[in-house]
Amino acid sequence: MAAQEAAAPVAGSDRAARTVSGAPFPWPHGARAAVSLAYDDAAPSQLDNAIPALNRHGLKASFYLELASPTIAQRMEEWRAAARAGHELGNHSLFHQCSGSQPDRAWLQPRRDLDTTLAGQMQEQVLLANTLLQALDGEHERTYTVPCGDHVARGGDYLPLVRASFVAIKAGPGSGVIDDMRTLDPYAVPVLAPVGLTGAQLIAIVQRAAQRGTMVNFTFHGIGGDHLATSNEAHEELLRYLAAHRGEYWTDTFRSIMKYVKVNQDKPTQYKETK
Repeated sequence: MAAQEAAAPVAGSDRAARTVSGAPFPWPHGARAAVSLAYDDAAPSQLDNAIPALNRHGLKASFYLELASPTIAQRMEEWRAAARAGHELGNHSLFHQCSGSQPDRAWLQPRRDLDTTLAGQMQEQVLLANTLLQALDGEHERTYTVPCGDHVARGGDYLPLVRASFVAIKAGPGSGVIDDMRTLDPYAVPVLAPVGLTGAQLIAIVQRAAQRGTMVNFTFHGIGGDHLATSNEAHEELLRYLAAHRGEYWTDTFRSIMKYVKVNQDKPTQYKETK
């Protein structure tokens, strides 16, 4: 997913943030926007760099694990420690199947081509991944990020087969900023996968979410290394900004945010807490 151009700075914080539909979305404790920080593919740099930085700033994030990644077997206790620290371990499938017929997929191994994988096979594998994740963190509620945003397998779309097993699903690329919380489909949430953006550019996208009164969904990969990388410096600048503006931005796991959104999508002025 290609990174998008940074947005313009946010207007004065005394103006109530409003969704496209006109009414303010009731974020907890008067926050102007929600921020979901997510990290895909179980990259080693997430354990080395991202998690220590998040913990240092007291921010919670979501890590979408490809369960067949060597990083899971080799560093399992570190992933368990991340869960104990309050981070979400999300489902990113067993084998990260993507569609080989899409552009720029020369890197895709033939045995992991979604085009030749049956929809029923994907259903079985994704649900097995939930079981394996439960063995890691003991959690029963889960969210899913679709590998590459591709969900049409051989025989059809597999997402309807697994939808009931998830709180919410990230299902494709977008600008990162949700247009309207009340019309958002929790099972087709668009995300932005930044690559090489500066801290100022990342912050500007967050500020655009505050202007709209909605949420921003970042899906990072490598942090300070690995593939599709964001630099440690840019990542640190973003986290420092979010930590310094906790009253304006509710930064939490995708699971927590989407549980809240699903309860409050039809409530224009009051909010209900979720556990």
